[in-house]
Amino acid sequence: MIEIPQAFARGTAEREGQRGAAWLAELPGIAEQLFERWDCVQEGEITHGAVGVVVPVRRPGGGSAVIKVSFPHPGNVHEPDAFAAWGGRGAVLLYERADEHFAMLLERAGTSTLAQAAEVEEMVTVAGRLNRRLAVPAPPGLPRLRERAGEWEEELRKDAEELAHTMPPYVVDAAVATVRELGRFQPDVVIHGDLHPGNILRAEREPWLAVDPKGYAGDPAYDGGTLLKALAPRRLGSGDLRAAVLRALAVFAEAAELDHDRVLRWAQFHAVRTAFWGRRHGYRIARSGPGLDSLTALADHLATQLTGRPS
Repeated sequence: MIEIPQAFARGTAEREGQRGAAWLAELPGIAEQLFERWDCVQEGEITHGAVGVVVPVRRPGGGSAVIKVSFPHPGNVHEPDAFAAWGGRGAVLLYERADEHFAMLLERAGTSTLAQAAEVEEMVTVAGRLNRRLAVPAPPGLPRLRERAGEWEEELRKDAEELAHTMPPYVVDAAVATVRELGRFQPDVVIHGDLHPGNILRAEREPWLAVDPKGYAGDPAYDGGTLLKALAPRRLGSGDLRAAVLRALAVFAEAAELDHDRVLRWAQFHAVRTAFWGRRHGYRIARSGPGLDSLTALADHLATQLTGRPS
């Protein structure tokens, strides 16, 4: 029987309540079923993210892999579809899938993440190059981000009206304009949807491989904003924030072969949404208190810095 990491169990139970506790009770049995189904044996310690556990295993013939089992949630449905579309191009290979258990047998990458790289420029360059390679034609069935544009616009207007924040009105207006002008008309290619440095791992087959995709069809420039959300609090929170952010986005856009203005607009949109999200839900690294206040203030500031002033 696998031993579920205590931090993962605690976080799942706190976030998901009774449904999470019931799933945690079933998880060791699910893992045993998958070991038998895919003829694997556990090899090493279990690691985890926020919503799933990753079990290193040995396959028949001695090959290494991992079994990932995620909490059953709509946001986790299309991860294997993205891996299948990529076929190992810039991402770990999908060997097998068990959709009824939200589980996959995947290529084993390293444990070192791009987040541990010393320089921001290296991070955004690697992420940009991967972004370009992951932009393959989207198969049927992936959620199209353009279909969320109406929801995004309504959410932005509601949050601006109901939540206290320090962003000038023109900042929120710019995010709404991005939804209207870019969000409703997006390319039909696969995008990761959460391409931050913690989701890019050192590997042997290629130097870096992406993991943990959301699996959307949409604008590759969208992921410039998801990258920035992760970089800003840890890497860009001191000195000349605007200059550092613009430089990071420019390097990402060049590496991804994307229009810089489009990347900038999506990044501003993400910053505004992040500022509001924190006020409604908190962040994983800070749910309340001074830490949350500091992060929401940074998100407000970042969103404002990324917005061109109205003439």
